[in-house]
Amino acid sequence: MKKDFFEKLKNRLKTVIEFLLNPHFLICFGMAWMITNGSFYVATFLGTYFKITWLTAVGTVGLTALWLPFTPEKIITVIIAIALLKIIFPNDEKTLAVLKRLNIKAKKEAKEISKKLKEKFYKNKNGKDKSR
Repeated sequence: MKKDFFEKLKNRLKTVIEFLLNPHFLICFGMAWMITNGSFYVATFLGTYFKITWLTAVGTVGLTALWLPFTPEKIITVIIAIALLKIIFPNDEKTLAVLKRLNIKAKKEAKEISKKLKEKFYKNKNGKDKSR
């Protein structure tokens, strides 16, 4: 049981690491980072350097929002990077195949979870299982 779990975990981590360390993805992630984060750093720097108060304020507010604990910035950056990857490198079959496999697995697991929840809901609704 444990061996099977760790083998699956090892394979999943290997797939994710290979995807994230792909040069094409790293280029797209850098571009996405510049869109989501870099623009605020540049605005803060330029606003401070040229003494443009409103630009400094916009950059500072943006950076403050990025450093808040629950900001979904990393998720948004990865989503933008994946979109850029599909646009800039449409012939990168290896990386896009990994994305397709992960998407198929996620959909399959979501269907299984949905099915289990529906079964549990209908059991409780019909009065057959009131163990809660």
